[in-house]
Amino acid sequence: MFIMKQTLFFFLITVLITSCHETKTSANKEDFTTRFESSLGTETPTYEEVILWYQKLAEAYPTVSMYEMGETDSGKPLHVVIYDPDAAFSMEYPDKAGKNILLVNNGIHPGESDGIDASMLLLRDLAQGKLEAPKKTLLAVIPIYNIGGALNRNTGTRTNQNGPKEYGFRGNARNYDLNRDFIKADTKNARSFAQLFHLLNPEWFIDNHVSNGADYQYVLTHLFTQHDKLGGALGNYLHENFMPKFVDSLSQKKWGITPYVNVFNKTPEQGFSQFMDYPRYSTGYTTLFNTFGMMVETHMLKPYKQRVEGTYELMKTFISLAEMDASLIKQLRSNQEHLYEVGTTYPVSWKLDSTKNTILQFKGYEGTMEPSPITGSQRLKYHRDRPFEKPVTYYDYFIPSETITIPSQYIVPKGYWNIVEQLRNNNIAFRIVEKDTVISAEVYHVKDYQTYKNAYEGHYPHYNTQVEMTTEQVSVKKGDYLVDTQQPGVRYLLETLEPMAMDSFFNWNYFDTVLQQKEGFSPYVWEDMALEFLNQNPDIKKAFEEKKNNDSDFAQDWYWQLDWIHKQSPNFEASYLRYPIVRVHN
Repeated sequence: MFIMKQTLFFFLITVLITSCHETKTSANKEDFTTRFESSLGTETPTYEEVILWYQKLAEAYPTVSMYEMGETDSGKPLHVVIYDPDAAFSMEYPDKAGKNILLVNNGIHPGESDGIDASMLLLRDLAQGKLEAPKKTLLAVIPIYNIGGALNRNTGTRTNQNGPKEYGFRGNARNYDLNRDFIKADTKNARSFAQLFHLLNPEWFIDNHVSNGADYQYVLTHLFTQHDKLGGALGNYLHENFMPKFVDSLSQKKWGITPYVNVFNKTPEQGFSQFMDYPRYSTGYTTLFNTFGMMVETHMLKPYKQRVEGTYELMKTFISLAEMDASLIKQLRSNQEHLYEVGTTYPVSWKLDSTKNTILQFKGYEGTMEPSPITGSQRLKYHRDRPFEKPVTYYDYFIPSETITIPSQYIVPKGYWNIVEQLRNNNIAFRIVEKDTVISAEVYHVKDYQTYKNAYEGHYPHYNTQVEMTTEQVSVKKGDYLVDTQQPGVRYLLETLEPMAMDSFFNWNYFDTVLQQKEGFSPYVWEDMALEFLNQNPDIKKAFEEKKNNDSDFAQDWYWQLDWIHKQSPNFEASYLRYPIVRVHN
C-alpha cells in the first residue's frame, strides 16, 4: 500500500487580488464609506459593490489581502479577505505564525445581509486603526458565500424581515439552501468552502444570520454549537467559560443577547430548547474538526441599522475574548484530537435531556392567542406595549440516544469514487490497497429506515436508520481505499460513514442503489429449484413451515413464500441491503 495524502495546496488559488505591499495605494485617495452608512442604515450593497469595495480596501491597506478561493455554482469565485495586523499572512504560504484564525462567513442566506455590512465596517475600522488590532488573532472573512443568491436581488421574499430595502435570495444559483449542504456537498460552494476551511484550519468560526421565530426584546441571539455534542474539555469550555463571558461582556455594552429562540408559532415563555446543529449546518460541520463555532441570529423585526450595529459589536466582543483565550483554545483543540480513540464509544444520535435545564432571565413581549379575521382560527399575536422580564426554562442539555464503537479503519470500495472525492475534499488521509486480499471485518446490513416523502434540498433523505452488524470474511480488492480513523478528521469519518448518524452519506442517499434488489426469479422456474433447496436444507424448511403456520398473510401469499425461500438461498444477491463500507478492528 502507499500513502495518498492531500498536500497543503490541494486546490489552486486562482487569482491573487493583492500584490506586494509596496504597490498599496494611498488610503487617503479612497472613500471607504459603505452603502449601508450612506443610506443611513437602510440599504445593503450589491455583490459587485461588495467585491469592488474590498478590492480597493486591499489595495489601500497592507494589512488587508483578498483572494479567490475556488468556484461557486454561480460561475463566480468564492472570495476570502484576510486581515493581518502584521501584514505577513499569505494564502500561498498560510503560516499562522503562532496566531489563531477567526473565520467569518457572511451571506449564506443573502437576504440575511447583516453580517455582510457589519464585516465591511469591522475590516475597514481595523485597517484604518480605529479599533485596537488583535495581537493573537488573524481575521478571515468570506464577504458573500451564496453569490448566486446575492445576485438574485428582490424586495419581497424576506416576508418577516424589517429591512434592508433590497436584498438577495435564500437559494443559491441552483436553488440550494447552502446551510444544509456542508456534508452532502451538492454545490461547488460547499466544496470550495471545505477546501478554504481546511487550508485555514481556523480555531474560531462565526456564521452571520437573521432569525425567524418569536418576537422579543433582543436584537441579538446566539447559536453556539451544542456543547454536549462538541464534547470533552472543548465543550465544557464553551458552555462554562466562553459563553457566559461572551453574554456578560455584550450585556455590559448594552447589547443584551439570548440563546436562539427555537420556537414556532408559540411564545418563548413556555420554554424552549437549544437548536441541535447537526453536521449539515455550518457550525455543526466546522466543529467536527474542533473549530469553535457560533451562529449569530439577529432578530428579523428589529430595524436593519440596529441589527448591523449589533452584529458589529458582537464580532468585536468575540475577537476580544478570543484574544484572551488564544493559548487555551490551541491547547484544548490539540487535546480534543485524542478524545476519539479506537475502541471507545461515539454518539451517532442525540435526544433532549429533559432532566436538566438552564433558567434564563428572558426579556420578551406578552403573546396571546386571538381569533384570526382571515381564517377564523386562533392566531398568535405579540403585544410590544406589554414587555416583560421573567424566568424561562431553556433546555440546553442533550444525551446520546445511540452510540457506536470506533473502529481502527474503514474500507471504501473503489467503485464509490463519489465518497472518495468527499474524503479528499475534506483533507482525509487514506491508503490504496495494492493487492486483493481477504480480511475479517464488520459488515452492516440495513434492517430498517424511513424516507422523507417530500424533497429536501435535492434529496429524499433517510432517517431512523437501523442496521445489524455481522463479522464476516470480506474480499478487499486492489484499488480499494483504506481509511484510518485516527486522524484529525475522525469525527467527520464517523458522522458520514456510520449509516445511523443523522447526516451520514447513507441518509443523504449516497447508497440507495443497495436498497434495490437487482436480480429476481421467474416463479415457474424457481418453484422446482425452491423445492429441491428446501429438501436439501431441513432447518430452512422447518423455519419456512413455521412462518406459514404463524403468519396468515404469509400463508396466503404464494409469491411472498417463493421470495422468502429465494432470499435464504445462495441464488440471492449478497449486495442487497448490505452497506458497502466495512469496519476493521486491528
